[in-house]
Amino acid sequence: MAGGGEHRVFLGLGSNLGDRRGNLLSALRMLDSIPGVRVVEVSSIYESEPWGPVEQPNFLNLVALVSTRRGPREMLEACREVEDALGRVRDVRWGPRTIDVDILLYDDIAWKDEDLVIPHPRMRERDFVIVPLRELDPALVPPAGLEGDERAGLRWAGRFEEGEWRG
Repeated sequence: MAGGGEHRVFLGLGSNLGDRRGNLLSALRMLDSIPGVRVVEVSSIYESEPWGPVEQPNFLNLVALVSTRRGPREMLEACREVEDALGRVRDVRWGPRTIDVDILLYDDIAWKDEDLVIPHPRMRERDFVIVPLRELDPALVPPAGLEGDERAGLRWAGRFEEGEWRG
């Protein structure tokens, strides 16, 4: 990417194994401690039913806004480092995981290669992404279909205190 300025990146985080809330907080703290990455704002936490054919526990999900000097590929590497450090195993697609950290949006760019697509290709199909994303930046998501407190199985599950995620 051209330029060395700060980029605005929205990350989707989810966990459904072990201490789900603790995994989310650990991931946020790890992200915030990476050179060139700063967690700016974090949505509420939402509990959601799992996607896919595998029987598994419910997820806790949130969206984080980060500011970074890293390019999209370097940001993906940072996300994977956090996942690996927290014991993420990639053996079943849409299977259970200690942590999942996905790049949802990176500034306003479109990016596509073998293992990174921005914007995230399925984010608009998933209330557990759209609802917390809209919480952080309502202009990014039109309000259609988002009325009511229980959106397709979503349940508000609290939030972290501001700055609790500082690494």
